[in-house]
Amino acid sequence: MPLAVPSKTFTRTEVAKHNTEDSVWFIVDTVVYDVSEFLDAHPGGEAVLRQVAGKDATSAFYNLHRHEVLQKYADLAIGTIEGEKQSIVTPQLGDLSTVPYAEPLWLTPQFKSPYFNDSHRRLQRAMREFTDEHITPEALEKERTGELVSQELIDKMSKAGVLHMRMGPGKHLHAVSLLNGAVDGKEFDYFHDMICSQEQVRAACRGFQDGNMAGMVIGLTCILNFCKDPAMKKRISDEVFSGKKKICLAITEAFAGSDVAGLRTTAVKTPDGKHYIVNGTKKWITNGVFSDYFVTGVKTDKGLSVLLIERGEGVETKPIKTSYSPAAGTTYITFDNVKVPVENLLGEENKGIYVILSNFNHERWTMACATIRYMRLVVEESLKWAHQRLVFNKRLIDQPVIRQKLAKMIALCESHQSWLETVTYQMCNMPYAEQAKHLGGPIALLKMSCTRAAHEIADEAVQIWGGRGLTQTGMGRVIENFNRTYKFDAILGGAEEVLGDLGVRQAMKFMPKAVL
Repeated sequence: MPLAVPSKTFTRTEVAKHNTEDSVWFIVDTVVYDVSEFLDAHPGGEAVLRQVAGKDATSAFYNLHRHEVLQKYADLAIGTIEGEKQSIVTPQLGDLSTVPYAEPLWLTPQFKSPYFNDSHRRLQRAMREFTDEHITPEALEKERTGELVSQELIDKMSKAGVLHMRMGPGKHLHAVSLLNGAVDGKEFDYFHDMICSQEQVRAACRGFQDGNMAGMVIGLTCILNFCKDPAMKKRISDEVFSGKKKICLAITEAFAGSDVAGLRTTAVKTPDGKHYIVNGTKKWITNGVFSDYFVTGVKTDKGLSVLLIERGEGVETKPIKTSYSPAAGTTYITFDNVKVPVENLLGEENKGIYVILSNFNHERWTMACATIRYMRLVVEESLKWAHQRLVFNKRLIDQPVIRQKLAKMIALCESHQSWLETVTYQMCNMPYAEQAKHLGGPIALLKMSCTRAAHEIADEAVQIWGGRGLTQTGMGRVIENFNRTYKFDAILGGAEEVLGDLGVRQAMKFMPKAVL
């Protein structure tokens, strides 16, 4: 769809006359802009605009600016060139990209997939519209300022059922309206879950992505699956799904990351056996700064246990500065003689490792969904840039070395999406008990491999983009954000080396006595 502009028309000869001290016009894709009153306000300085006064500035503009800049300054448009039509597409809310490889193959009209049906396509469309309209504008702003996700957005996601869908398939979806009926909660499967995860990544704001209730995705699961008190489970899940209360998963410590068994936070029962007294610290906890509930790994007398701790006396949270936006709400938590009712034990005492491990598959799978979709966004941005950027009087795409880099990026992206869909199909069809036995290794290897691919894609993309790929604003914003933050997915949820080892060790359990 072309840009909406005034209906008045001009000839190119008329525009050429506006190249004076008092009048500066130029043309971008047949649209005429009068920037005479904008000269002093132009972020790049007055001289840049005067260089194109009276001329067609299309190539010069797209060598320096993203298309959305024209939408931002649409009020400067005064008409179009007589007898000419705009050729550059302006995406609308919810639109699929027409750039090759910008969408997964199942969303590309020429391709078919056995995995996706009409309900998946309806949800994808609805989720993209919701993301474009509500999530992306706030994500861009909060990623820049470091402010936390707004209650207003949380309320919108709650009302639309987006918070509920992020927890994956389950009974919690059965009585909920999901994006105005885009999908029935009873037919919601892991492919719907994948769509929700991947669509929300398109804002390209990695810090805000985690800040936008990621703690709920990995924390509330433990309540839904292991809280033994039905009334407590309902109260907490209702509070969290309504957006009134926030929750996070507090496992990692300065002393123990991937080594969960090395936790030092302690929980000692009181003499009357009615409470635990919790002491210790947690570090790098996503969403902890604004959470009301902390699903916490602790050492009990004979092993590891998991407790639900409510914010209150003895609980202190402080933000941690990391290399992505403070919008993530990354936190250092101190528990100082915190009194926790024994009813808040999740799962069995001293068997908390099963609670934690049961959560890992979905967490790691969700992270793989997001990483692979962000990789695809980088591919799309790089393809656009290579077609419009002029260097040595040629487009970047006309350089064989650039095409080779793009080929590598596309291949990595497509192969990992295909692997993800294969694993997702197993999740939809394999009994939950069997998933723990057979899918832990493949999901671990998938996450390890896709973050290795992200490393390669980030490296190639920055080389294609040059200095713009290192600049947080402007043309290369998406590339810079990806290059600076892709390592979070290589560490969070299990480091690459730990996951690789897990994948091979799980395979060894099924290794026959085969010899060469």
